[in-house]
Amino acid sequence: MIDLVEKLYTNNTLRKHELIQLLRDIEAPTRNHLIKKAHATRMHRYGDLVYMRGLIEFTNYCHQNCQYCGIRSGNPRAERYRLSLDEILDSCRIGSELGFRTFVLQGGEDLYYNDERIVEILERIKEQYPESAITLSIGEKSRESYQKFYNAGADRYLLRHETASRHLYERMHPDMTLDNRIKCLQNLKEIGFQVGTGFLVGLPGQTLEDYVEDLIFLQELKPHMVGIGPFIPHQHTPMSHEQGGSLTDVITLLAIIRLLLPDVLLPATTALGSIDPIGREKGLKAGANVVMPNLSPTTARAKYALYDGKISTGDEAAECRICIEDKIRNAGFTVDMSRGDHIDWRGLS
Repeated sequence: MIDLVEKLYTNNTLRKHELIQLLRDIEAPTRNHLIKKAHATRMHRYGDLVYMRGLIEFTNYCHQNCQYCGIRSGNPRAERYRLSLDEILDSCRIGSELGFRTFVLQGGEDLYYNDERIVEILERIKEQYPESAITLSIGEKSRESYQKFYNAGADRYLLRHETASRHLYERMHPDMTLDNRIKCLQNLKEIGFQVGTGFLVGLPGQTLEDYVEDLIFLQELKPHMVGIGPFIPHQHTPMSHEQGGSLTDVITLLAIIRLLLPDVLLPATTALGSIDPIGREKGLKAGANVVMPNLSPTTARAKYALYDGKISTGDEAAECRICIEDKIRNAGFTVDMSRGDHIDWRGLS
């Protein structure tokens, strides 16, 4: 297995059957070697920097009904909220004072926020914080809508494909199609966004072959950002009694992604910290280089419950930036509060 890791490290690719073999047969010594090589790759491409993004979860309304998600339209127990424009701008103000230069506006697919409202939000943020980057993560839209958002100042767009396995995708996402998801991602790239995608790890019925389909899809799309995290059940969904994904599997896949896409921006997600007290630190050591603390008002954080046990207070609060910085430094890395663009965007590659 070590030879497969070395081949991946050297060539940034493996054949399909080799990826399956690596995932199927990997044991602790090989995994440690894989993580070491992923770390060396991120150090070569980005150094020891960890980019901080300020996350603003501005609505938990969603018209989609994904089987695993706590804010799905079919969950009547979700305590719904929408942040006003003033509340969003106030979150940006707090973030700016804390030094953040990227704001991530994330929400469910909330039909209240039509193109005009999103454009107004983007224009107001850019007017007040022109040097900051804005990332949108609000789901599937038309190409025309994406173009409006880009023209209004959005720099990046996050749209996780969730799984590249067609049968699994359509079982988990009623009335949605993988084809449309992929079309949205292609439209975003063509328009000029820095594009992020990603997938869940540990979905019921997910196989090693499914993970390999995800990895191949990432190689073909070549996104600028990839966010992966463990499936964590939510008590008010059809998948409430299913077993969640494992930290070990996520860490392994993070390391593989870093080697497949050496220049990618790779978050150590909140979900990692939710299933393990030092989950995000482990993610950083496996090649991740982005952390997204929460800038949302404290009254909203617990309501944006995609899964049970999500970190929403304490160290996750952006006001405790010093605590988060300490964790990053203790893991051996340096906090970077700049926009933190993909290396190609900075013209350094």
